[in-house]
Amino acid sequence: MIKKRLLNVAEASHYLAVSKSLIYKLAERKKIPIVRIAGRLLFDREKLDRYIERNSRNPRSWTRASPGR
Repeated sequence: MIKKRLLNVAEASHYLAVSKSLIYKLAERKKIPIVRIAGRLLFDREKLDRYIERNSRNPRSWTRASPGR
């Protein structure tokens, strides 16, 4: 089975589990890399994977507000 490398907006939003509007905002702010082919906004799956890796956090580093705050 061939796995698509380039994803459209809907596929990228599903892949990252975020809304399509957030995908557009991230692309506009140059937070995620885009590919334009024939005017279409596409996303390279490998670059999205690197985006996920760069933005992953270790659960121990998460801060939590004290109860009652």
